[in-house]
Amino acid sequence: MPMIRLTTPAGALTDQGRATIQRDLAAVLLRWEGAPETKFFRAQAWSYLVELPEGAQATAEDEAPRFLVEVTVPQGALSERRKAGLVEEATKTVLSATGLAQEDALRVWVLVHEQPDGTWGAGGSVVRYADLVALAQQGQEPADA
Repeated sequence: MPMIRLTTPAGALTDQGRATIQRDLAAVLLRWEGAPETKFFRAQAWSYLVELPEGAQATAEDEAPRFLVEVTVPQGALSERRKAGLVEEATKTVLSATGLAQEDALRVWVLVHEQPDGTWGAGGSVVRYADLVALAQQGQEPADA
């Protein structure tokens, strides 16, 4: 149930960045989560792009664009090493999509939200992390995928 959401001021992404950022961030998330490269797991990696209208984002200092990446994963899906890698790569992905340089990295915040087991449902049922791990270890698609 990995989900990733980028909130950005409208117009802050390059044309190419806007065209690819959602799939790029979803791929980053799946890679660091260690999910298998299957149609089923790719389809579960939801990616949202929220573009704020002009003037909707500022700091106490200036109006330079800032970017918020919010990641939601099952609790236990990311080790500290994987979280660090995810934050680093998501930041680089956003910088690339905006045409900004590494020195602008502090303008990208990444928040990792870990969803406690038993508090996520899909398809009308509660989905447990252990169920997802078992699917991943089988290396195959669920019967209804």
